Amino acid sequence: MTEDRFIDLETRLAYQDESIRSLSDTLARQQKRIDQLESLVRQLLDRVKSMNEPVYKGTPADEIPPHY
Repeated sequence: MTEDRFIDLETRLAYQDESIRSLSDTLARQQKRIDQLESLVRQLLDRVKSMNEPVYKGTPADEIPPHY
């Protein structure tokens, strides 16, 4: 193997290592954000499920007919 070819392979390996490290960091940040969003969705679902109050608190006699 010639010296130039050896240097070329070492250079490529260094760039690939940096690319893999960068992709790994990006993936870790994305997974952290996904975990945060899943937690938020769970909290919102729990909140919606716990809402037992009806939206309209009046009686049917208090409702305005649809033609008004």
